[in-house]
Amino acid sequence: MSSAAQNDARWLVVGAGGMLGRDLTALLAAEDVAYTALTRAELDLTDPEAVKAAVSGYDVVANAAAWTDVDGAEEHEDAASAINGAAVRNLAAACADSGARLLHLSTDYVFPGDAARPIAEDAPTSPLNAYGRSKLIGEQAVRELLPESGYVVRTAWLYGRHGKNFVATILNAAEKRDFLDVVDDQQGQPTSTPALARQLLALGRAAYAGTAPAGIYHGTCAGRTTWFGLARAAFELTGLDPERVRPTTSDKFVRPAPRPAYSVLSHDGWAAAGLAPMPDWHDALREYLTPATEA
Repeated sequence: MSSAAQNDARWLVVGAGGMLGRDLTALLAAEDVAYTALTRAELDLTDPEAVKAAVSGYDVVANAAAWTDVDGAEEHEDAASAINGAAVRNLAAACADSGARLLHLSTDYVFPGDAARPIAEDAPTSPLNAYGRSKLIGEQAVRELLPESGYVVRTAWLYGRHGKNFVATILNAAEKRDFLDVVDDQQGQPTSTPALARQLLALGRAAYAGTAPAGIYHGTCAGRTTWFGLARAAFELTGLDPERVRPTTSDKFVRPAPRPAYSVLSHDGWAAAGLAPMPDWHDALREYLTPATEA
């Protein structure tokens, strides 16, 4: 899928078939931005020559492709690192050759989750799991190869209409169970893909205009909550009784990959780029659920 509009920078969206990629391409189309959208099936990111050919001719490349199976990465770290690390190096190298700006999506999982205050963009990284290690390899490739034109955008607790996510899962479970036990000892910032897509468009435009410095940005919604708090908010906004959601602890849901207990990110980087931070998570969630409540 592509758009032939010519009133903005030429965009290439990689990983366009995913939850974020689909919302970003829809936004570019609505904004009449010239773009090409490639899914992972259409572009083999592990093939340097294919990546170089794909990137040629574009001003902004948004990489929304990733290995996202956090638990699966524990058993298949090499495969996860090939997509989240080596493939990102291919993209960064291609952008370095062509002069394109690269917007690369990363994650809060590069941090250990032991902070007590919002985590700064330049805070030390120390991933807890294989997924986080694989994503950190990608970040390092962007910073190394594109010091003046690489933009790492860390996001977290992502949900949207076009993929599996916590909000959809919890509301589906509400149809089958009277009570739901949800973890209340992990803090983070629920972030909707439409809100993140808008932020990426603003950053890409600022990068193309030369007003946003290269580096790391935290692409999460403002505020903070727990998974329990997010579940209760989703219940309230859809007319369900929030008392059906009960708090529990992470040790009741042991998974192969450990999760950070604290994933609240600071957003100071946006001011340096002359851009407003993302909206409060409550507002983004309300926007996401409004069509469902009005249906």
